[in-house]
This record gives sequence, structure tokens and C-alpha cells, in this order.
Amino acid sequence: MENKNIDLSALRIKRSDATQDGPPKKTGSYVAIAITIVLLILGCVYLFQSLFAPAIEIRLATVSWTSPSQSNAILTASGYVVAQRKAAVASKGTGRLVYLGVVEGDRVKKNQIIARLEDSDMRASLEQAQANLRLNEADLKDAQQSLARQKSLLDKGLANQSEYDAADARLQRVIASIEVAKAIQTSAEVSLENTLIRAPFDGTVLAKNADIGEMVVPMAASVGSKSAVVTIADMTSLQVEADVSESNIEHITPNQPCEITLDAYPELRYQGYVAKIVPTADRAKATVMVKVGFKSYDSRVLPEMGAKVLYLTKASDAAASTEKPRLTIPESAIVERNGKKIAFRVIDNKASSVAISVGRTMGALVEITDGLTSGEKVIDKVNETINDGVKIKVL
Repeated sequence: MENKNIDLSALRIKRSDATQDGPPKKTGSYVAIAITIVLLILGCVYLFQSLFAPAIEIRLATVSWTSPSQSNAILTASGYVVAQRKAAVASKGTGRLVYLGVVEGDRVKKNQIIARLEDSDMRASLEQAQANLRLNEADLKDAQQSLARQKSLLDKGLANQSEYDAADARLQRVIASIEVAKAIQTSAEVSLENTLIRAPFDGTVLAKNADIGEMVVPMAASVGSKSAVVTIADMTSLQVEADVSESNIEHITPNQPCEITLDAYPELRYQGYVAKIVPTADRAKATVMVKVGFKSYDSRVLPEMGAKVLYLTKASDAAASTEKPRLTIPESAIVERNGKKIAFRVIDNKASSVAISVGRTMGALVEITDGLTSGEKVIDKVNETINDGVKIKVL
């Protein structure tokens, strides 16, 4: 009965007190808003840096095939294979081409008849000159006998001096006529010889410039006439003519060792040397021509082929000249990040890293065994400012 008198009001929970023990209801919302603002600020800063930060200026290097001998190359130049003995063979005479005995690629010997012009008129002139010479030679005998008779009569007193002098003058005229006839015959023989077109030296026919039936004139002036019949070259006189910048010509010396690569056969390399530095400069191109001779070459080397010349500091040995080229990039284009060798390509004007595997070092170049292919461009002279996503400006 005593329990009925207990005051249960003391057991009530005061809500105002419970609320005061915990954090205010809106504190969590304020923290979330603050975090969001900070993230927005950081994003804006990053976006500002991405859009308005100045791009890093860089230079690119090309992934290319390099021979081991290029490690001691000091200069590279491009040029063309040129025959130092080359001739457009023409005729000194004028006439219609009636015979052509060669085509492109044929080898010819010095003085070999390679073509002939129509010569009927030249033969007629020669026969006329020969007949005229025989006529004057016949007069010579009569004049000599007449002079002998006049001398005999003069000695006996049966002829006067004027008759003797007239006979002597006749003999001298006949002798002079014979000399003139011989000169005319020689001229006719030369004209006939000029209808024969001969090779001026041992060589190979590069081009056929005229066909049978066409008119050949020493100085062709009309559309239907030709001056040169064929073009031949001495294939033993091939050299590479390469233009070297005036600023680099000081690095070139006579007999300097070189390595020649033909554009048609990039896997082949020929050993060469500086044969001549032409003592004049091209004002328009600011270059000096350097002629590079082959130490040896084969039938694959042809005139007018494009070629690249490496000017070396020392001659390559036989093993280096036959070793296959290797895929390389400059050593300055490679960096090590997190224990890996990487290079940087440029994609959408931003740096993009690529993991690579490297091989042997060849001077300032490093062999690439994996990760890159020939012809790709990579950033040269990579430093700590180059990272993935960095804006790049190619110089």
C-alpha cells in the first residue's frame, strides 16, 4: 500500500537535458558542406592550372634504326649517287637515224659504234673528192714531164726562160691542187665518220634519247629533232654528292671515313671516304657540296639513287659494318621512375608515359628492345617537370 504513494515524476526523462548531452542536430550538415567547398576549391585550382598553366616546351626525338657505327658519327647528310663520268652522246653530223644498236642497261666499250645516221650524201661527197684527187694526181705526172722537157730544151738553148718558168708554175699549181683535193677528201671522210656515233668511254647506257627515223641535229632546235642519241655513264666512277651546311663543313676533312646507306636498301651499308670538298658554296642553300667515294660497291648501287652519308670520327671495322641496325632513341629521352625505364610520347599535346625495355648503349643512343616502334616520336631531354598529363608545346 505504501508503493502507491511513490512519486514517479522523478523517473521522467528530461528531453532538454538529453539534447544538451549530444552534438547539435545541424553540425554534421555543416561538416559535409565544408568538405564539399574544399573539394570544389581544389578542383577549381587544378582546372585553372590545367587550362591556364603555361605548357612545357620540349623537343622530340624519333625512334629509328641505327647501325653500331653511327655511335661515332659526327654528322649526317643526304645526297644522291652520281656518276662522275657521264655523257649525253650526240652526233657532230646532221641526218636521220637509221641504226641504233643499244638499249637501256647495255654495256658499251670505248669507240664502239652504237648508232648511225643516213650517210648516202656523205658517201657521194667522199667519192667526188677521191675522183678529184685522182684527176689532180694525173695532171701532176704531165706537169712534171713538161717541166723536164723545158729544162732540157733550155739547157740546149732551144727554149727561153719564160717557157721554162711557165712549166714550173704549172707544176706548182698542180701540186697545190693535189693538196686541196686531199683536204677535201679528208673533210668528206670526217663528215662520213660523223654519221657514226661511237661510245666515248667504257660505260653503261642509262637512257635512250632518240629512235630510228628521227632527225639528229648537233644543236637540236626543232621539236622533232634530237641532239643526244643515248646517255651513258661509267659505272666505276659512282660517288655520293651530299650537301653539308656551311656551319658544319669544318667537321669534314679529306679522306675522312664515312658510311653510306641507300634509301632503296636501308639495311645495307657501304664503307666510303671523303673524296673531294668542292671549293665553293651554294649561296641559296648555304651549303657546300662534298663528294663521297665508295671503297667498294655492287650492282645495286645505281646513279641518281638517294643516299644518306654518316661522317665518322674513325673507320668502322668489318664486324660493325655487317651488324644489323638496332632500334634506338637518345639516352636523354629515357628516365627511371619507380624502378622502371620509361619514355614519354605526346598525345593531344600532353605527355604520356610508356614503359620500355632497353639494350646496349651506342654512344648517345640506347637500344630499345620493347615498348616503342620505328618512326614514333618521344620527348627528348626529359626532366622532373615532365609527368603524365603535363601540357606540352613542341618546339
